Amino acid sequence: MQLKINILKNIKIVTFLFFIGSLSIKAQKQKIDGVAVVVGKNIVLNSDIDKFKQEVEFRSEGKIKISDCEMLEQLMEQKLLAHHAVIDSVSVTQSEIDNRVNRSVQYFTQQYGSVDKVVKTYGFNNIEDLKKELAKVQKENILIEKEQQKITEKIDVTPEEVRIYYNGLKEKNELPEFPAEIELEQLVLNAEPTKEEETRVINKLKEIKKQVEEGESFKLKAIINSDDPAVSQNGGQYTINKDSQFIKEFKEVAFSLDPGQISEPFKSAFGYHIIQLDKIKGKERVVSHILMQPEISDSTLAEKKQEIEKIRKDIVDGKITFEQAVAKYSEDSDTKNNGGLIINPLTGETKFDLTRMPPDLYARINDLQKGQITDVFYDETREGKKMYKIIIMKDRTNTHKADFIKDYVRIKDLALQKKKEEEIARWSKEKIVDTYIKIHSDYKKCTFQKNWKKETE
Repeated sequence: MQLKINILKNIKIVTFLFFIGSLSIKAQKQKIDGVAVVVGKNIVLNSDIDKFKQEVEFRSEGKIKISDCEMLEQLMEQKLLAHHAVIDSVSVTQSEIDNRVNRSVQYFTQQYGSVDKVVKTYGFNNIEDLKKELAKVQKENILIEKEQQKITEKIDVTPEEVRIYYNGLKEKNELPEFPAEIELEQLVLNAEPTKEEETRVINKLKEIKKQVEEGESFKLKAIINSDDPAVSQNGGQYTINKDSQFIKEFKEVAFSLDPGQISEPFKSAFGYHIIQLDKIKGKERVVSHILMQPEISDSTLAEKKQEIEKIRKDIVDGKITFEQAVAKYSEDSDTKNNGGLIINPLTGETKFDLTRMPPDLYARINDLQKGQITDVFYDETREGKKMYKIIIMKDRTNTHKADFIKDYVRIKDLALQKKKEEEIARWSKEKIVDTYIKIHSDYKKCTFQKNWKKETE
């Protein structure tokens, strides 16, 4: 049992399973089949247990099987933390939620190749519906994490405790195997459209605006002209409010229009847009939208590729360091000012687990050793921005058994985590007594590690 719990913790049940489970339930579109447990004001559904079990098996690559009862106890732990976070007035800002949502969207876009595939796979109508669901899940995740931090804020470990923890694992032959970790730096040159091409797009949108104002169908124009990939599903129409996860420029224009009015062309990171306000529903706006992205010529792409290939040669020949080249040439605003260092969107740290890299990037960097650079390659953002890149392997640690000297920081983190888990377990034991918990009869036969079945005792 303890081994399974440790594996569950290692695959981050809070931040990942709650998200995937919720999306899986959405995708299945099944009627809710009953409440398994009520913890305070929070519930665990029967369908939650099944979906989270499937995800545990997937994330552990089939190495563990977990029973309904074991899964339920893990979910009850999370709901207990979420319930008391509200009681303790733990605050969650919209900015925190938005950051988590955006990181999750980035992660799943990498996994599936495009936002459209993520939306389709999980059964949502569009990206906005997906983000709304994500926002609910991530808000609870943040509540849980902040409550855990509150409980363990005074917990620390001494070097002696770290040594004892390591020796204990070694004596039991349970030293962990750390996966390969890497740090990457990138240099990016963007391929931008010409001024003439941008003018062509703006004039085309102005022409469409005029045609619609003279009586032609905005929806038909969107289907024919829009570069928005969702246009085939929604005809370019969206319902938004001021909290919707749309880009700032889009919302500002949408809320500046009167019903029936069409905006002038405006620019965002996605390209150029026009919006028609169809109607106002309370705090919501129903808008129709056309997006057009300026084309980038093959000659422009070829010039950028040739330019970055020369930069790469200068780095390899020792004429300039990678970091100096980034500062001088790179056009990526997120990494230009930190030597090109790429931040892991899931953890906010610089380390990446090599085995969990997106397949296309993994193929480029898997064989790189520290200090080696990829060949020049083409990339494109979900907004349609085109670019050429080179990536250097800043640091690399291959898969290995834990070593007390080399991995002291990691081992200290594990020892600290164990001590925090023990404190949270003590806290849970006390809070269960004071918290309303109702377990469905189907699960009263379960043997739990904690006294969740107090109502029957």
